[in-house]
Amino acid sequence: MAQSRALLLIALVLAVPAGARLPDLANSLLPLARDWVAPAQANVSVVEDGEESSALLEAIRVRQTELSGWQEALSEREQAVESAQAQLEARLSELAAAEERLAQTLARVDVGAEDDIARLTAVFENMKADTSAALFEQMEPRFAAGFLGRMQPEAAADILSALPTESAYAISVVLAGRNAGAGQ
Repeated sequence: MAQSRALLLIALVLAVPAGARLPDLANSLLPLARDWVAPAQANVSVVEDGEESSALLEAIRVRQTELSGWQEALSEREQAVESAQAQLEARLSELAAAEERLAQTLARVDVGAEDDIARLTAVFENMKADTSAALFEQMEPRFAAGFLGRMQPEAAADILSALPTESAYAISVVLAGRNAGAGQ
């Protein structure tokens, strides 16, 4: 019961604009306010002298001022959130564009690197086996195996046969083991 009275009081306070009717409203709501604040004094009559109604009116004005301040602060926070969200969306858009440019650059680099390796592989295939073997002997076995794995089998065989046995064996081990773990 007290809660419904309090809700009624709040609804009336918020619904009635500040103006000439506020003192009358305060006077008429005083019994409800007393019942709500002090339930033990439920049968208190309205004070005729207006001091208590003036105090209630002042309390309502203070509360209305506080509510206005809170509403203004809430509005400012809402604007700040909207601004931050707009900035975040702009940054995400910039990031997506930068990521796309990076992907395009990496694709061009990959294509360029692949073209360079294919060209160098063709050069090694067209060299005499003894000359290529001298170069492959200087390479790390994994690096040499990468080229030999791309070559035509005949050209790769000629180069491997021209290499010293230890180098040919090391490169063969790398070639044989390249795909050993692929099925796992």
